[in-house]
Amino acid sequence: MFLDQTYLFTPGPTPIPNRVNAAMAQPMIGHRSPDFSALFEDVANRLKPVFGTTHPVLALTSSGTSALEAAVVNTVSEGDEAVVIVAGSFGDRLASIAEKYGVHVHRLNIEWGKACAPDQLETFLDGLAGTQIKAVFATFNETSTGVLNPIHELGEVVGCRTDALFIVDGVSCIGAVPVDMAADRIDLLVTSSQKALMLPPGLAFVAFSDRGLRAIQECTAPRFYLDLNRYAASFEKQKSTPFTPAVSLLAGAREVCTMIEEEGWENVIRRHRLLRDMIRAGIRELGLPLLTSEADASPTVTAVKPEQIAAPDIQKALKKDFSITIAGGQKKLKGKIFRIGHMGYCTPFDVLKVLTALELTLAKFGAEPRLGAAVKKAEEVWMKNA
Repeated sequence: MFLDQTYLFTPGPTPIPNRVNAAMAQPMIGHRSPDFSALFEDVANRLKPVFGTTHPVLALTSSGTSALEAAVVNTVSEGDEAVVIVAGSFGDRLASIAEKYGVHVHRLNIEWGKACAPDQLETFLDGLAGTQIKAVFATFNETSTGVLNPIHELGEVVGCRTDALFIVDGVSCIGAVPVDMAADRIDLLVTSSQKALMLPPGLAFVAFSDRGLRAIQECTAPRFYLDLNRYAASFEKQKSTPFTPAVSLLAGAREVCTMIEEEGWENVIRRHRLLRDMIRAGIRELGLPLLTSEADASPTVTAVKPEQIAAPDIQKALKKDFSITIAGGQKKLKGKIFRIGHMGYCTPFDVLKVLTALELTLAKFGAEPRLGAAVKKAEEVWMKNA
């Protein structure tokens, strides 16, 4: 078997389209040149529909975690009160970042594998009546559990019950889900390059509302490289960045924008929903329990909690026998689940590949052979939505 043909189904990094690789291989340009300014302005404006914003989208040369840290240090200061919705590993990371900077964090803990319901947030905020909450932080798509939180409804609760900023980690879903920052009452929205945006790791993206920009300007927390005031000012004056950017990645981002426009943004959203529905239908047919409900299921990553076969054993077998890489569980879910990413450069046919490998792997471990069963169910979903 040609095991040099590898297949990446992790929730990030994700596969890179050949045409994006080709764009990133173009000759280098000066990062203080008119050519770069034209490139950066083009990307910043063409990403607006993906973020649901009217403002240019800023880019930092750094990881997704840096985007979370930037969201904290540019909006809340030491001693401020903030609410963080913690429904998984990345909500916990966001809370830990804020705590590290001396923010008084009120954690709204949600059972891992479930979304935060609007009434849960409403009750929690009511319990903090009299506390001056500066910001509410939420994870749009919890990568560690495969849960998509109802950001629109949560934003309505924040807007109606408080004067707090609403700050959203969109790292594992921006580029795959609809978002309207104004309608969703989002003041700051961040993501990174290596998920649904089909790029290598190395870029973080930030979008903000008018209110969010004012909060950034007024925030007194110390910061330097992650100071979004510098990025906003540099874009305004020079259509550039305050520090050396990842020029090649931004050239790739321009090609990603072209691919999204060619497919059509609404079609991108529909494709990710189809991928979710196909893989969940196939896994259910194999008798494998899904961690999340249909209502809470993410369109970019699916978490599976096998009962008869250890999740790490399935993960290792897929890698050894088929060169398919999936992800395991994190923290309290480590060793208990495996996660399949299906975002960005992923098609319905790719889903059939991973389901075929799962059928064969389960049979290898002694499960009753269900060869073709998962694929058939997934194909039915595909045909129904064609």
